[in-house]
Amino acid sequence: MRRSSSETKAAILAAARERFAADGYERSTIRAIAGDAGIDPSMVMRYFGTKENLFAAAAEFDLELPDLADIPTDGIGGALASHFIERWERDEALLILLRAGVTHDAVAERMRTIFAAQLAPVIGKVIDDPAQAPARAGLAATQVLGMALCRYVLAFPPLQQMTNEDVVAWIGPTLQRYLVD
Repeated sequence: MRRSSSETKAAILAAARERFAADGYERSTIRAIAGDAGIDPSMVMRYFGTKENLFAAAAEFDLELPDLADIPTDGIGGALASHFIERWERDEALLILLRAGVTHDAVAERMRTIFAAQLAPVIGKVIDDPAQAPARAGLAATQVLGMALCRYVLAFPPLQQMTNEDVVAWIGPTLQRYLVD
């Protein structure tokens, strides 16, 4: 069966996401990803050039942040905590980044870029001093990423056993403080 260019690229990205999630960045190979996609490894290189470029494309992630200006100020922390829990559970791309970012500098940079580019501007719209947005976004990221690491990657039993509502109840107030208090 012959695939179009866009279908081939989509198959490569799907295989890469699965492979990076299962094996991590370091152990994933172009050859294995190509095999998973049912294509020759040269096609992966043709579309993406390097493993790092492939990873960046596979780990492209939109946080899909809500407009915090639409949320009552006293509920922003809980709303953001709830949003992130839903995003972690719906899409494995951010988990791939988190796993690989701990050991690979380029991946860590990708993670920083995603959070800085997407979270800080949203926070900047709801605080009195938008110059504080990068610091507040960084502090919020400590909670969101820490929870994700411990709940989804390291699989700490108490955190895994919590309901999503429990997680929001625990980290929402801290996010609230970091974001708008």
